Amino acid sequence: MITLLSILSQIQNVSVIDATINKEDYVCLDLSKNNTDLLKFDCDDAIAFEQYIESYLTKNNAKVAFGGYNEIRSLYKRSAIFNSQSQKERANHIGLDLWIKAETSVLAALDGKIHSFKNNEGLGNYGPTIILEHQIDTVIFYTLYGHLSEKSIANLTVGTTIFKGATIATLGSNAVNGNYAPHLHFQIIADIQQNFGDYPGVCAHDDLDFYLNNCPDPNILLKM
Repeated sequence: MITLLSILSQIQNVSVIDATINKEDYVCLDLSKNNTDLLKFDCDDAIAFEQYIESYLTKNNAKVAFGGYNEIRSLYKRSAIFNSQSQKERANHIGLDLWIKAETSVLAALDGKIHSFKNNEGLGNYGPTIILEHQIDTVIFYTLYGHLSEKSIANLTVGTTIFKGATIATLGSNAVNGNYAPHLHFQIIADIQQNFGDYPGVCAHDDLDFYLNNCPDPNILLKM
């Protein structure tokens, strides 16, 4: 039986940011609530956060920091999008983040077409976001690219064919990306339901089983 996981596990040579950067130049980064380094600066300050990322990369002689799938993070407490009296607190991150400077090229993971795009504004939100639709054999699925620059969604058309490795966007600065240090939120989605230009990248603990099933670990595809 062909499944999304079996398809993803067989695909090779996938990059979603600047293809000139070798996988050897990536380093894993823990941003869970267990990382005590995050207590040493104000995580709400995007500039301080970017300085932390840059120092971490320098320390590890790396160009890209990645990680975050199924992490429980404290980063979202600052935003009512994730933490308000009207909804369950969301702190479980269900995408994979790649931290590198603003304006870095963002690449399509696979052949597909533009499903939707949107500027998801607000503190802690994605900012400009693109979702691609893919079909391999009989399996249809989606990839989401969040925290992009505004120009990335300025001239897009739903349904446009996109090829694997094509530059589809650039990373946004903290002024447009939800006030984060620059990074790409990359997520695989099996069933996008009725969502358009947006899909939860952080969920409540009670909903974790559903989202982990619907959004498999992107590293199965990226193989970092």
